[in-house]
Amino acid sequence: MIILDGAMGTELTRRGVDTTLPLWSAIALDAAPDVVEQIHRDYLDAGAHVLTTNTFRTNVRALAKAGIAHRARELTFRAVELARRAIALSLHAGAFHVQIAGSIAPVEDCYSPDLVPSDAELAQEHAVLARNLADAGVDLMLVETQNTIREAVAAARAARATGKPLWVSFTLDGENRLLSGEPLRDAVQAVLRFEPQAVLVNCIPVRQVATALKLLRSAAPPHVFIGAYANVGHVDETVGWTLTNAISPGAYAEAAREWRDLGATIIGGCCGTTPEHIAALASG
Repeated sequence: MIILDGAMGTELTRRGVDTTLPLWSAIALDAAPDVVEQIHRDYLDAGAHVLTTNTFRTNVRALAKAGIAHRARELTFRAVELARRAIALSLHAGAFHVQIAGSIAPVEDCYSPDLVPSDAELAQEHAVLARNLADAGVDLMLVETQNTIREAVAAARAARATGKPLWVSFTLDGENRLLSGEPLRDAVQAVLRFEPQAVLVNCIPVRQVATALKLLRSAAPPHVFIGAYANVGHVDETVGWTLTNAISPGAYAEAAREWRDLGATIIGGCCGTTPEHIAALASG
């Protein structure tokens, strides 16, 4: 099994780093790069095999809202370098080959499929981030938290054009549809043309993952890996992500045992998870 790392944005918040919008976790690339690097190191020490770059909000649209669109390449390179430095310094990095996954998120709010821009804008903006990530030297592209088929296809196309291995992950509503209302099966089928190594679900409650994995396995051919990284907590419209202790590391690892039984070969954590959750996964 491949162990993904856990949350970056909520972990920065937990450690006292400013993560206000529009930049969210990208603020830390300037304000607290040492904390970003330490979080990466903590996930490696917990047993993660894959580090996800802190590039969820280094796309040109998010940066433009803060008046720094011209820094997209610089900040993306910095995010990749922080992951690379963490690997070089980690106590456990020498024990296995650690991969760096370049995070490519929706260009607008990941919970707002109604905000997805035009196809032309999607193609141009995802191409910029994908090329920046590839040039910075990531090992694979993680197109994640996708809430519409249209943007998932645009992001997957841009990522695949770099020649890097591709993973695509979707976020879902309570009925296991994309937030746009589109069926998960249709979403998986739409991105298969880009030859993803894996299709996943992320940022959904732990209780929902098992059913989502069954849908993934039925929609994806046998050679495509499936996986999941769930959230721990909830979103509040006024204060954003609220951390909770509702799912302990042990409970998370227990749930993940069922996910493995259902065929998941890539498992990690999303919003609210900590290095302790990943350590429990790795030891379970």
